[in-house]
Amino acid sequence: MGQRGVRGARGARGARGARRGGRRKPPLEGPGPGPGPDRPVTHAHAHAFVRSLPTLLILIGLVSALLTPPRFTAAPLFSAAPLVAAPFFGLLGTVLTGLAASASVVMMQLYYGTMGRPQELTELINVITVSALAVLINVVVRQRGEKLASAREIAEAAQRAVLPEPASRIGGLQVAARYEAAQADAFIGGDLYAVQDTPHGVRLIVGDVRGKGLGAVEAVAVVIGAFREAAEHETTLEAVAQRLERALAREGTRRTGLDAFEGFTTAVLAEMPHGGEVVRFINRGHPEPLLLSVGGRLSMLAAEEPALPLGMGDLGMWPDRAGECLFPGGATLLFYTDGLSEARDEAGEFYDPAARLSGRVFAAPDALLATVAEEVRAHTGGAMTDDMALLAVRRPAAGEPEEGRRSSPCPHPP
Repeated sequence: MGQRGVRGARGARGARGARRGGRRKPPLEGPGPGPGPDRPVTHAHAHAFVRSLPTLLILIGLVSALLTPPRFTAAPLFSAAPLVAAPFFGLLGTVLTGLAASASVVMMQLYYGTMGRPQELTELINVITVSALAVLINVVVRQRGEKLASAREIAEAAQRAVLPEPASRIGGLQVAARYEAAQADAFIGGDLYAVQDTPHGVRLIVGDVRGKGLGAVEAVAVVIGAFREAAEHETTLEAVAQRLERALAREGTRRTGLDAFEGFTTAVLAEMPHGGEVVRFINRGHPEPLLLSVGGRLSMLAAEEPALPLGMGDLGMWPDRAGECLFPGGATLLFYTDGLSEARDEAGEFYDPAARLSGRVFAAPDALLATVAEEVRAHTGGAMTDDMALLAVRRPAAGEPEEGRRSSPCPHPP
């Protein structure tokens, strides 16, 4: 979550209000914008070109040697071929490239009848030596690649353990979750979500731990573990929030340095009782969830009073008061972290999920999340600066939605 402690201490409302007061894009209808303009050279094209480069270097070297006098040498081109192949080819491919480069030098010397002369012998030895070094480089690169692949598998397993994918249906509700890492091949960070069916209804949490790295992952594990236990046993959502506060306070005593004083977690807790059409929620300094009602009407689940993030109880304690809104059949709740609301384009304009989603209808939660993730990638040009966690919960409609069905009375339009 980076340097967002000041905003979290203010309840995270002032900064978001300032953002909403700036430029806003008009509501969109239909499926939304495409993935953005095509780049002239894609990563796949560049990769294909590099893989073909060793062959091109050998061919250019042969043509150059045939078209120029014997005193001009093409040995640098032949030497470069196995070096280029080393990081991109397998071991066999690198060896074959080195053999082809060395054989090309021998062929040209036989063609001109210069085989065995000191200068030509030196050139051949240089090409053979460089080819042997290329094979050694290939072996080292392969070993490091295997270690990196192992590290990725461990990170992926850690993510599944700490942030397991929720079931598609929980307590009669349709659920979808998505985690988008800002860095390529990064699997886990400080964003979190959890959904659980309990005797008190379906309860969930979406949050964002301050900081990055292993410390943030440890805090994520603490928050999710405390939430799962508290959601099952505490009778009220307010009591769940207090259990999380105490868990983070205990975690803070085990930390050192700046995290011992400034460790906190912004979070939204929500509860959807069985047999009802309401949602109760507590917001601890987190971006307000969005409610997409039947027909595309959109509203925010905004708390009436700002509250400090979890883990900042030392600065002051106010009793948690859960808000309540109508959550009718056919409506969808979207919870997200500020990796979504703070995603910027090249001009520095924020992605505004309320403006983008207003007036649009999505058949299922996973379709909503897929659309949002695609639009954020297009908005940022693929250069996200913060991780993004998304969680969508839809209450299935009892048949076809009726025209003019009542929407949520939450008095907080975007």
